[in-house]
Amino acid sequence: MSDTFLSGETTTDKTAVRNAATVIAMRGRMTSDPQVLMGQRGAQAAFMPNKFVFPGGAVDAEDAQIPLASPISPVCQKRLADKATDGVHHALSVAAVRELWEETGLILGEPGNWAGDVPEDWQSFAATGHVPSARAMQFVFRALTPPGRPRRFDARFFLVDADQITGDLDDFSRAADELSHLQWIPLSQVRSFDLPFITEVVLAEVTARVRDAEPPQSVPYFHNNDEASLFLRLKGYPMPADG
Repeated sequence: MSDTFLSGETTTDKTAVRNAATVIAMRGRMTSDPQVLMGQRGAQAAFMPNKFVFPGGAVDAEDAQIPLASPISPVCQKRLADKATDGVHHALSVAAVRELWEETGLILGEPGNWAGDVPEDWQSFAATGHVPSARAMQFVFRALTPPGRPRRFDARFFLVDADQITGDLDDFSRAADELSHLQWIPLSQVRSFDLPFITEVVLAEVTARVRDAEPPQSVPYFHNNDEASLFLRLKGYPMPADG
């Protein structure tokens, strides 16, 4: 994970809120028991040790400069822009592709050649003959880590149909070591794993729309600050009390 803001400023304050992207890769969406890709964080990790999580991490300063073969859909761009910095949708989309590659070795991209020099962090990705693409991603959830935690993230969750991922979905040989026990977990079994609270909430949201191929018109936003914890919907509409 990065210690940088989207603006490129470096911070040594580990409690500062950082933009982050998380990928919910879902396999067999139209089957009776779809699966999601998760891995386990290390026991020594400062943030959510031992928990099973989706691939993801903080936005790097360089992410804003990385080209995309195709952007995320216009409706998702609008939801990502709500209560956020201008242009944040691009850096978040790139971060999602990068984190999926780094933590699982799976490719979310389109065949093509990079223009100019390839940044060091992207050289192994580019060597596969692909340019990152956000075309298959759907923005489905946003959550701000509560105050007082050792790390704080303004995390956006992106749902991706596994059919849109390039390569062998069971081959994690190119993954870094940030997550262990990478596996496709059936939705019927996933709640038996040690999950963070917010992951449980996100799973309930994506399970409810598992067969909906279109991006959501409104996105839940779990907003935590010193005053309150609120569930909102982007664009800014409060969720129903029973939602």
